[in-house]
Amino acid sequence: MPLFKRKAFPLAELPNDLEPHELVYQVRFTEEIFRGYDEYLNRINLYRQRVWMCKVSGKTNLTYEEALLSEERATEKVHQFPKELMEPALQIIQYSMLSLKDLSDMVAEKLQERLYVGAEIYGRKDDDMYPCIVSKIIEDDVGKIEYEVAWLDKNKEVIETSVINREDVIQKKLPFSRKFLKSFIRESTYRSAPWVLHDKLAQSYGISKNVPENLRSKVSFKDGLLVCNKRRKNGEEAKHDLENCKRKKVDGSEGDEPVEEPIKYPIDDLLVQPDADDPVFTDRPSPSRDFNVPMECVGDLLMVWDFCSSFGRLLHLWPFSLEDFENAICHKKGNLVLLVEAHSALLRLLIKDNGEYFSAVRERNRKLKITLITWTEFLCDFLEMINIPELCAYVATIKRGHYGLLDAHAKLGIFRELVNHALETNIVREKLDKFVEQRQALGATRREEALEEARKKRKEKERLRAESDVDQVMDLESKGSASENGNHIRQNGDIVKKRNGEIRSSRQDSASEKSGSKQVDAAPKKMARKQKVEVKVPTANGNGKDLSEKEALERSRDDRKEVVGQSSKERRREYYEREIEKRFIRTNSLGKDRNHNRYWWFQRDGRIFVESSDSKQWGYYSSKEELYLLTGSLNCKGERERALKKQLEKFISRICLEIEKRSKDLAQRVALEEAVLRRSSRVRAPPRKNPANAFLEYVNKWKED
Repeated sequence: MPLFKRKAFPLAELPNDLEPHELVYQVRFTEEIFRGYDEYLNRINLYRQRVWMCKVSGKTNLTYEEALLSEERATEKVHQFPKELMEPALQIIQYSMLSLKDLSDMVAEKLQERLYVGAEIYGRKDDDMYPCIVSKIIEDDVGKIEYEVAWLDKNKEVIETSVINREDVIQKKLPFSRKFLKSFIRESTYRSAPWVLHDKLAQSYGISKNVPENLRSKVSFKDGLLVCNKRRKNGEEAKHDLENCKRKKVDGSEGDEPVEEPIKYPIDDLLVQPDADDPVFTDRPSPSRDFNVPMECVGDLLMVWDFCSSFGRLLHLWPFSLEDFENAICHKKGNLVLLVEAHSALLRLLIKDNGEYFSAVRERNRKLKITLITWTEFLCDFLEMINIPELCAYVATIKRGHYGLLDAHAKLGIFRELVNHALETNIVREKLDKFVEQRQALGATRREEALEEARKKRKEKERLRAESDVDQVMDLESKGSASENGNHIRQNGDIVKKRNGEIRSSRQDSASEKSGSKQVDAAPKKMARKQKVEVKVPTANGNGKDLSEKEALERSRDDRKEVVGQSSKERRREYYEREIEKRFIRTNSLGKDRNHNRYWWFQRDGRIFVESSDSKQWGYYSSKEELYLLTGSLNCKGERERALKKQLEKFISRICLEIEKRSKDLAQRVALEEAVLRRSSRVRAPPRKNPANAFLEYVNKWKED
């Protein structure tokens, strides 16, 4: 069983007095039964936390179910341990006080020295080593051991047999690793320090259960299991512990109640309780529910529109807004071009696939060209092919040319079946496979660029570090040379002195005292040296100024390069994101909240849709204020709301852009509607010019000829 805090975890006992028809909650992988939902939920939440350890392999940070699976796999591997080596291995393990690592090393070392029947080894023959198998172990009275081996060819077939000595044998590596041995030791024992074998295993291989002499005073048996004896404390230690215990009780540092362990978040959202340390959460706004279609049809409406918008190029169908599609579905006066083109595009795709629908159309000897007149015939052929009674009931109405009179439920039901069949076509599947490959290629390219960028940064850091080291060495050398030059000057007596604006040499002073001729000869040298010193000072200052200006220029150039590099990296990242999004595969929800309500965002609509847990209720948020209130109401201590908030923060800038775009379109539409209403009744605008009726003016610009 998996270990919790490195100890065995007891399973919940079966409730008493269970009635045969009583409803209970059962944990699938432990078969524990609970009467109350709260108890069941607490246990499930504990099992889902990564606090469990595999008893056999020693793997940690697992869920309970992962630890169970790890134990099963590790146990299967352990059972593959060679039977010939079981007894010597168990003899070494029994009552060993070594650590797991040292014990596994010892077992491997001892087993490496042993040969058994069936072991594959290398033997010496004709001054060369050849593969062979031990077929028999021969031991004489003196204790000398020889091995009868079967020599193998390249195909591992026996070619001959002979007897060789131990000196002529080179054993292969053990057929298992140290990690495998550790798992074997854990599986074979029920405790460590000392390691004690399971009773049945010890009996099976005749391993003695007698405790060694050096351990008898330290251990004893209780309920058939070996336990360590606790060391008795002497009088002083016992008195000291008693005083500490009394002091703790007086101070109140330790109470009778066990200390509650801090909860590790995130946990299941329904288990999160209000806390004083929680931030101030905003009130979650109520989503709008003013849909034109019935509430139970909103899911189909979004699914069909999202498919048509995402695969518009493949369908040769010009994109249309969700509002236009919703208005067209609810419109009952005639057959709208938008719906006719959408049906025709899907039906053409089914015909191109040369599948079941293509065969059904060919049986009726129809021309394969779908027009504004014949599209209803092709649609009726499709409904008769799928043979769904609920939808077949509308065939007569469609054939009479009254498709527009169908209710929204019927229209969206037909669209739903068309989309489902379109998704099963080879054309769409090949397109999706192509998109998957392209997305993977883009991801690989992006990773390669990131690795290359990291490589360049690392090289640049190494270069700068090397340059700084060189500069430090040069500074030290220059300081050393300067000090050496000063010492030489002092030794030669050429100490430059500056008195009253004059530079003199001590040697020249002494020479002037000795003879006048020498003073005359030294005068030009003195003047030259003076000029040289006077010229050097401003030159040094000038060089320092030039160096500082160069450093400033280099820094500004580096800063400019860094800014340009960051902007180019940002542009590359955005480019890859755009290219990956173009390769549409499916629309995933943003996530779920505490009550399992699912949140959807479609890139071509500036709203966030909310789907209830039973998919019967829908709503939407359409403003920035509602978006910020929604984000501020999510509690990151819960697993679902934490993931949802992360996704909202990831896409919030793009969602806000779509919301702004939609708000501008709505404001423009309202302004145009008001302008139409302000016109004189004598110059009434035709209904198609009204912005609210934009869906009536749809034109498929991508239509196939």
